[in-house]
Amino acid sequence: MFTLLTPQHSFAHCLRKKSLFLLLALGLVSGCKKSVETEGLPIACPTIVSTDPLNGSTNVLTNKKITATFNKAMDAATINGSTFLLTQGSNQIAGTVTYTGATASFEPAADLLPNTKYTGTITTGSKDPYRNAMVSNYTWSFTTSSAPVVTSTDPANAAANVALNKIVSATFNRSMNAVTINTATFLVMQGGTSIPGVVAYAGTTATFTPTNPFTNNTVYTATITNGAKDSSGNALSSNYTWSFSTLPSSPPPPQLGAISQFGVFGGTAGVTNEGLNTMINNGGIGTIGASTLITGFHDGMTGDVYTETPLNVGNATGGIFAAPPAPGNATSFTTAQQAMADANNLYNSISPASKPGGIDPGAGELGGLTLSPGVYKSASGTFDITNGDLILDGKGDPNAVWIFQTASGLTVGVAGPAGARSVKLINGAQAKNVFWHVGSAATINGAGGGVMTGTIIASAGVTFSTSGNAVQTVLNGRALSLNASVTMVNTTINVQ
Repeated sequence: MFTLLTPQHSFAHCLRKKSLFLLLALGLVSGCKKSVETEGLPIACPTIVSTDPLNGSTNVLTNKKITATFNKAMDAATINGSTFLLTQGSNQIAGTVTYTGATASFEPAADLLPNTKYTGTITTGSKDPYRNAMVSNYTWSFTTSSAPVVTSTDPANAAANVALNKIVSATFNRSMNAVTINTATFLVMQGGTSIPGVVAYAGTTATFTPTNPFTNNTVYTATITNGAKDSSGNALSSNYTWSFSTLPSSPPPPQLGAISQFGVFGGTAGVTNEGLNTMINNGGIGTIGASTLITGFHDGMTGDVYTETPLNVGNATGGIFAAPPAPGNATSFTTAQQAMADANNLYNSISPASKPGGIDPGAGELGGLTLSPGVYKSASGTFDITNGDLILDGKGDPNAVWIFQTASGLTVGVAGPAGARSVKLINGAQAKNVFWHVGSAATINGAGGGVMTGTIIASAGVTFSTSGNAVQTVLNGRALSLNASVTMVNTTINVQ
């Protein structure tokens, strides 16, 4: 429907509009309060219709972009850092203000503090295109969420004697975003050098596995940076750093000298095999006695036979060395004499007199224990490995050394078909660095079976298994006796 205006009506209408715009421009009339119409449209005061976060919100992300939406389009030039403010108490937060559509946004220059109350303000300096301002400032508040924290580490801060193959870990108080747990946010440093490794995350725990073992007697620093975020996007409030030091350097292993080439040495009394399947790998056997004191073997290098029978066959792959008569000779006797001298030196070098301070963690019973490198001395004078296997933990150090000292005997295993016991190596431990100083005799798995480890040097003989046992008994190391024979039944000795 159209209304026909007379020239007088039209002139008056235009005059009223022009007068009204002049009054609005001069600020003498508030278009908002008077609900003035321009071209038939009401001019309403701008207001805030929504905010994000909402007023009174809690657990707001610390990297949150703050927004306020108006009821109408605004003059973008009036939406700026002086009309959109974010404060924390009396402190104004630095940030960037942008405006699109009907929404103003404030992006903080840095993440907000965790567990902190903030206040957003849109001032009356914000105006619409007709220069209408809000009746009053609009304010609202919200509180950020708490930051995730590291609750524990392994190793702990300032830990000492840390294993060289240690997997470093940090546990958080909540689930984290696994994508943010990586080699850029979980670092291990030695001084200014970054240690290469693999970072993984599971449950609430991050782990760092070094590519190579750590170095002895060295301080390392681990850091979880504030780039690590929880599943809601909250970052650590600051970097979390802790340090630890590794095991001291291992002492050098005892020197073997000429005895190193022997898997079995019978001192003054010889070597006996009582089985069809005895083998000395990577080493020979010897005695300073006559060659007739070696029975049940043949020389794997020369083919010489030392009293083998159809029931007693043994192969000494590294040769046999003894005094005449043949096949012993002066040359092999000289080699055996030097080995005997070096065996005595070895025996003395690992004795309590030379290596004092040994401990006895199992009151003479080593079975069922896991032992770190060190010196161990039986308080009772004997060591047994009968309650289970003995485990030697190298803690990632290939040079770790164990010395076991007994004034009397060493017994490994118990009677019965399931009685065999073993000495097992883990985390870099090596058989060549394990030594047994035995004051009298050593008996190794009398029922057959099992895997013994290390160089056994006894004053009064070493015996493996018992005649008639077909189950193979293994020694990774050496069996050395000074004053009595070494006897084997179906035994494999792998010289280490």
